[in-house]
Amino acid sequence: MAISDLKNVLQIFGGTDVTEDQQNELFKEVLLMTLARAADADINIQTVEVERIQEILKEHTGEEFSSADIRVAARAELYAEATLRKYLGSVHKKMSDAHRAQTIQALADVFRSDMNVSVLEIEFFDRVATALHVTPSQIAGLVPGDVD
Repeated sequence: MAISDLKNVLQIFGGTDVTEDQQNELFKEVLLMTLARAADADINIQTVEVERIQEILKEHTGEEFSSADIRVAARAELYAEATLRKYLGSVHKKMSDAHRAQTIQALADVFRSDMNVSVLEIEFFDRVATALHVTPSQIAGLVPGDVD
């Protein structure tokens, strides 16, 4: 999925309802944008973080993302008109609880990937969690019916 494929942003801001397929595409976009920006949250994009983001995206979406896709999505200039928090705040209602939970859990996974969680990363995590309106149980990975 190329960064240029982020087409749901305008549709979501336009207020239209989304189908299940569009909701899955939205999840991919949210996951890519959130995790990519996370890699840059501490102003230092680590290779290990980019590699982990690629793995997570593959696990959750089944699609391959290049390191270039991730590095481009991490650039703050992409969010000049609408900050990531504003975007997440506007789309959270269009996302399933499971997608929001997966996004916040994946974010924590990225921050742990370089074995050093910074204060800036914690602040970024908290802002994303607030924007996505995730609950403490979702952050902990407690999803109904998800007990093995």
